[in-house]
Amino acid sequence: MDEERERVEIAEQKRAALAYLTEAWDEAVAEGIDTDIMAHAALFAALSDLIDTYGEDAVADLTVSLPDRVRRGEFTLLRTIQ
Repeated sequence: MDEERERVEIAEQKRAALAYLTEAWDEAVAEGIDTDIMAHAALFAALSDLIDTYGEDAVADLTVSLPDRVRRGEFTLLRTIQ
């Protein structure tokens, strides 16, 4: 049961983190910062933090999988089903 509780807690933290990021994103866009600039800054911040934690090789291995994950729609929030 502890494993299930941990999974739920991690899922809740992920939802909260996304909510914080979305709020900050919306605030920055409302202040006139271009969304492309925000996206690049967010990617830089995320990759820098991951590298600090896991190292360059591990993060390089992670990023290799990104094109396929993007194509599968893993990061697509609004999907058009045809």
